[in-house]
Amino acid sequence: MKKFFEDFKKFALRGNVLDMAVGVIIGGAFTGIVTALTKNFINPLLNVILTGAPGEISEGVVWTFGAAVAAFLTTVINFIITAFVLFVLIRMMNKLMTIGKKKEEPKPAAPTTKKCPYCLSEIPLAATRCAHCTSEQPKA
Repeated sequence: MKKFFEDFKKFALRGNVLDMAVGVIIGGAFTGIVTALTKNFINPLLNVILTGAPGEISEGVVWTFGAAVAAFLTTVINFIITAFVLFVLIRMMNKLMTIGKKKEEPKPAAPTTKKCPYCLSEIPLAATRCAHCTSEQPKA
């Protein structure tokens, strides 16, 4: 049973699963913005243009520009709050994922120079003679 939960944890915390979940949540919140824009601005304006009478935003509330702006801004603020909360949650999860892991130290680069056995000067690995003492270098 412990192995089952470990496998589930690996699956749920993989990057692409988290990205998909964030995308679905942000997509739902953005759908709210589009719906609010349509409900509060486009539909009432079309109603005024086509019938000459203002429509209703919700039950019994006659459309006014101020009410439409307030309703739309509320939806935008809800979207921003949702995005911020998701950002904080994902950031905390990323920190939790790296707590137990050791940072891999970079491997040292392959040497590009060697010491001349006669004068102990640094010379390139491919050198056949020392640039300082002109001695022939032994084959490696």
